[in-house]
Amino acid sequence: MINITFPDGSVREYESGVTGYEIAQSISPRLAAEVLAIAVKAKGDSSVGKGVTYDLLRPITFNASVNLLKWEDDDAKKVFWHSSSHLMAEALESLFPGVKFGIGPAIENGFYYDVDLNGNQITEADLPKIEKKMIELARSKERFDRIDVSKAEALKYFTEKGDQYKCELISELEDGTITYYRNGAFTDLCRGPHLMNTDVIKAVKLTAIAGAYWRGDEKRQQLTRIYGITFPKKSLLDEYVALMEEAKKRDHRKLGKEMELFTFSQRVGLGLPLWLPRGAVMRNILENFLRKKQSELGYLPVVTPHIGAKDLYVTSGHYAKYGKDSFQPIHTPQEGEEYMLKPMNCPHHCEIFRSSPHSYKDLPLRYAEFGTVYRYEQSGELHGLTRVRGFTQDDAHLFCRADQLQEEFEKVIDLILYVFKTLKMTDYMAQISLRDPNNKEKYIGSDENWAKAEQGIIDAAAKKGLKTVVEYGEAAFYGPKLDFMVKDAIGRRWQLGTIQVDYNLPERFQLEYTDADGSKKRPVMIHRAPFGSIERFTAVVLEHTAGHLPLWLAPDQVKVLPVSEKYADYAEKVCGLMKNSDIRASVDSRNETLGKRIREVAMLRVPMLVIVGEKEVADGTVSVRQEGVDKGTMTLDGFKEHFNAVLAEELS
Repeated sequence: MINITFPDGSVREYESGVTGYEIAQSISPRLAAEVLAIAVKAKGDSSVGKGVTYDLLRPITFNASVNLLKWEDDDAKKVFWHSSSHLMAEALESLFPGVKFGIGPAIENGFYYDVDLNGNQITEADLPKIEKKMIELARSKERFDRIDVSKAEALKYFTEKGDQYKCELISELEDGTITYYRNGAFTDLCRGPHLMNTDVIKAVKLTAIAGAYWRGDEKRQQLTRIYGITFPKKSLLDEYVALMEEAKKRDHRKLGKEMELFTFSQRVGLGLPLWLPRGAVMRNILENFLRKKQSELGYLPVVTPHIGAKDLYVTSGHYAKYGKDSFQPIHTPQEGEEYMLKPMNCPHHCEIFRSSPHSYKDLPLRYAEFGTVYRYEQSGELHGLTRVRGFTQDDAHLFCRADQLQEEFEKVIDLILYVFKTLKMTDYMAQISLRDPNNKEKYIGSDENWAKAEQGIIDAAAKKGLKTVVEYGEAAFYGPKLDFMVKDAIGRRWQLGTIQVDYNLPERFQLEYTDADGSKKRPVMIHRAPFGSIERFTAVVLEHTAGHLPLWLAPDQVKVLPVSEKYADYAEKVCGLMKNSDIRASVDSRNETLGKRIREVAMLRVPMLVIVGEKEVADGTVSVRQEGVDKGTMTLDGFKEHFNAVLAEELS
């Protein structure tokens, strides 16, 4: 017999080999019908999180804590969508014989499969046919069977099938760790987990077709990536389709063009945004907002160059990890001299710390910079401001003593939450990103330093009462992270602020301070960026607000419109008085109809519209509209009071 512990702390005895489905059945048949997978954590496992996700039919042979996962759980959705990718692959194999398969993972919203069409062609017009086939197969209640196979068996099967992509993956796996999953006529190399059967997949939508290089390598075969999403109820699919229509209206690329914020140029280069005057104003407002708060918290401004000697990034470890996939070294006329476009600000900040001696009394030191960095992204991965090749991080690096780490980390959490609160981003969670314990060679630093850094993040998040989720394998190569995942107004999740604890770069750069006893000690380093980057943050704010920015952040806060040219002088006078009160205002007195000018101002999403005509000139007043709502006629002093009251409420 084994003991199974439930989330409420209760314990039940079961026969060894019991499955998640049998556990759910023992509680209630209704629960068993709703459960999609089970999270299993062996007794004595001290790792963070719910444990390993199992298929409902996989035997449990040891004492464990379990969580029964339903559709509402993110881990259940991953299982549902991963199984759906296999269902799509089966449909593709049936409709397009000879296709070969790369990888087919679940993603945040749905799944994709990379496919070598092997002479076949698939267009958007084919997607309904594939969807219909998927539903047909799902209704046949195909089981997902997990099968353990040897490496030789796996290579033989996929070699005979002619699937070189699976053979390549198998060649990198250890014998004894390889499993298939079979559903209907389709067999795939996969570690799982999966649904019990296809019957719970009730609604299917294939959403896009794109190109993708095999294993992300531009020198290798280009495959066809087919995206999709599935649901256990058609009503959920209907809600999703409506959400996607709303998302199109909120697309920051569309809004950026309409609001005249930014543009891109093929001549300048892919992934390199150009900020237009209105966008530059918005960007400066964001930077100044954070600069002011950082100054209050004791941050020191620094500025570093856009390039650095290659040896700087060799020392930091960035070159070894990313050098071949980065912008390549810049060669100067002097033989052997190489520079690189700056991919990170942290090595430069380490050198600033090294530039002078420090006592334990000097710490913590908090260096802050809006530093522009450059990272190569494949052209197919670029997307507006969210995936670019040049971007500005609201970067800071804190150098502190070990006994100061917890307090400093918590202060950074407070700063990030302050930013979210000001922008009314109230639905968020924190992702504790740890290293992959089964693939430690991806990271630099000792096990001891990693253990200290990971525990420091876990403790700080717990003390702040953050809602957290743990993701193994998502750490930076030099340290674990706390990544803040924010839901926008229509429920999409974005990664924004990040905090990282780092014992490794101080070691690599030989950073030190003099302790109270005269000995030399290494500082601990905290990396943090509340916005993440100005570019990505701008994109998220635009989509979150649908372009209707809060008054304090709007590039143009007020647009003054004279009814006709006759009242242009009064409009200029009103605008001048507003500017004297630090209101960002401008006049539109073009020789166009008032209606046309109002429509064009609405396209720019200017929060407040002031209209002046004969009556306003005579009375010394203004007519005010705010976000399309008529606020009536006000005196100039009355308008300023109203304006300041709106600002105060937004920033309270």
